[in-house]
Amino acid sequence: MDNDITIDARNRTGGYFKTGYNCAESIFLAFREILAPDVPEDMVRMFTGLGGGLGHAGCMCGALTGSALMLSLLKGRTNHEQNTEPAYDLSREFHDRFEQKFGYTCCRSLNTAPFESPEHLRTCLKITGNTGKLLMEFLQEKGLVDK
Repeated sequence: MDNDITIDARNRTGGYFKTGYNCAESIFLAFREILAPDVPEDMVRMFTGLGGGLGHAGCMCGALTGSALMLSLLKGRTNHEQNTEPAYDLSREFHDRFEQKFGYTCCRSLNTAPFESPEHLRTCLKITGNTGKLLMEFLQEKGLVDK
């Protein structure tokens, strides 16, 4: 479902990664611009520890966890009495879509090159940019952004 907004999301996300932000930070910065420009940009710090599959642990991909946080920004609850299911449902469905597209959700399985090596960074750039595109397609499909 390539369209201008999905290509823009991919390019913005990849652009942030190219400048030195990690995968999760890149998702936040690109989608903050698109979805929630009123959210302070310095909140990027909340995404820093997600990079490298949770601080280089190699677990859940930071682009994926960053995407789940952006979905929660849109559909998360603001008090404990509200329903968690809208955010849970979106996060689970996006997780499954990510896994279907990339084959894995675990950072070390998605990218087997040594952390920070040129090969690792090239692979992460592709995954991060394409996750931005996938997230925008998902948001459009769910009616959370205009097509």
